[in-house]
Amino acid sequence: MGKFARSWELMKASAGVLRSDKSLLVFPLLSGICSLVVMASFLIPVASMTIEGERLGVHYQHGLSTASWTLLFFFYLVQYFVIFFFNTALAGVALKRLRGEAASVSEGLALAGSRFGAILGYALIAATVGLLLRMVQERLGLIGRFIVGLIGLAWTVATFLVVPVLAGEGVGPVEAVQRSVELLRRTWGENLIGNAGLSVVFGVIGFVFVLASAVLVGGAFATHSITAVVAAIGIVVLGFIALALVQSSLQGIYAAALYRYAEEGEAGTGFPPGLLEQAFRSKS
Repeated sequence: MGKFARSWELMKASAGVLRSDKSLLVFPLLSGICSLVVMASFLIPVASMTIEGERLGVHYQHGLSTASWTLLFFFYLVQYFVIFFFNTALAGVALKRLRGEAASVSEGLALAGSRFGAILGYALIAATVGLLLRMVQERLGLIGRFIVGLIGLAWTVATFLVVPVLAGEGVGPVEAVQRSVELLRRTWGENLIGNAGLSVVFGVIGFVFVLASAVLVGGAFATHSITAVVAAIGIVVLGFIALALVQSSLQGIYAAALYRYAEEGEAGTGFPPGLLEQAFRSKS
């Protein structure tokens, strides 16, 4: 309960920054839209080729071919670039806000644009790691999924502060990963309680929202009104989108606050230092 309460306080501190600058929601919104465009640009041609192949009686081999692995790699590369680009823009604006400075969406996008090469390089690293993990999973089945889960967790921890480093320091992708590992090891060790806690908090909120959505949609169907059903589904979809935008923004703000705390000993406006010290205890 103590960890949950602390995580709730951390989320409230992040929410305070978001309330002071709601334009931060624009970055995950743009990221989501661009990600959908990227996904469609890859999936639609593949689906069309598959359907046409089935019509012509072409049988595909079990597992992925070299061409399929190559296509998957480029999909990872473009998708990661889009995500990292807008996350860097968000981190840049959040860092300014935490320093008490004014910042705009255009300034965040300009900052991310100035880091284009580093972001692309980091996307290349992430895509390579993602593809290798997918290959291990494909080859080893259940054991592979377990191994991928462990390696994926280690990679997530190691790269936790890469985006704020890219936004705050403008270093290259390899150095950004090294800096992320250094900052985590030096300041908080292995106890990423706060970030996990944020996920738990949003998991609880998401679960409550799903139950409420089920009641709302079920009630709409009970009225036998098409208008009510469409309205209920629309409200649920918009609610899920809003929840996802808020969660992504809060996680970006939180990561920026942790980066500032590691570098300067204070997170910034709205984040009491003692709160972060309790959430991330140094490895003894």
